[in-house]
Amino acid sequence: MELDPATDLTFTRKIDVPPAVLWDCWATPEHVKAFFVPRPHTVTDCEIDLRVGGRFNTTFDVDGNTMTNTGVYLELVPQRKLVFTDTYSEGWKPSADPFMTAIIEFEDDGADGTIYTATVRHRSSEARQSHEDMGFFVGWGMAADQLAAYAKTL
Repeated sequence: MELDPATDLTFTRKIDVPPAVLWDCWATPEHVKAFFVPRPHTVTDCEIDLRVGGRFNTTFDVDGNTMTNTGVYLELVPQRKLVFTDTYSEGWKPSADPFMTAIIEFEDDGADGTIYTATVRHRSSEARQSHEDMGFFVGWGMAADQLAAYAKTL
């Protein structure tokens, strides 16, 4: 995948958990609730229909405010890659104000761990900059740390 620095944000991290476990964390609503947003924020609801075109809907509590995000899966490669977007909701209904497409990749590191890469693509350089300014690297990094800690308990 060729990255566009004007519209894409990405980071890679080594996680000492096999790809299959991380995949299950991303593919199971109860697991998503355990790591997907940086604490002290929480995921209060998660709906997953794990198929291309299936829903990936999340509801967050952020400082007492409810935030709902509806989206769909665009690509699923079991234990390797999840791609989801808020550009559409289930049934391919276009979003009024899409923000991002996320690409989550799990590469076996050959030592029972995973090279974990999260890439977020945006519709414009302004949207990308807004996401970076909101704390993409800190927030997604905290979520990755939470994912790693949680996955080790499974």
